[in-house]
Amino acid sequence: MDDVNTEIKQITGRKIYQAIFDNIQKVMKGQTTVIRRLLSALVSGGHVLLEDYPGTGKTTMAKALARSIDADFKRIQFTPDLLPSDILGISVFNP
Repeated sequence: MDDVNTEIKQITGRKIYQAIFDNIQKVMKGQTTVIRRLLSALVSGGHVLLEDYPGTGKTTMAKALARSIDADFKRIQFTPDLLPSDILGISVFNP
């Protein structure tokens, strides 16, 4: 039991960051800047909007991050005619 506690105490924030970074880097090669910005938003508790041309790996990047931190992954495909009710649903009062 003491070995486990000692091992857990030795894990620093830098090691965790590097492990997540390396895991995403395996999937998204050559995207160092994007990965750093993504992890900065994660650490600061912010939000990220991934915008780029089709086929550049935005969904793959988000999936890799979610799997790296053992989180759920859900995706919304935005279109010009998308309304908030399309995502949230609507409530209709029925007396």
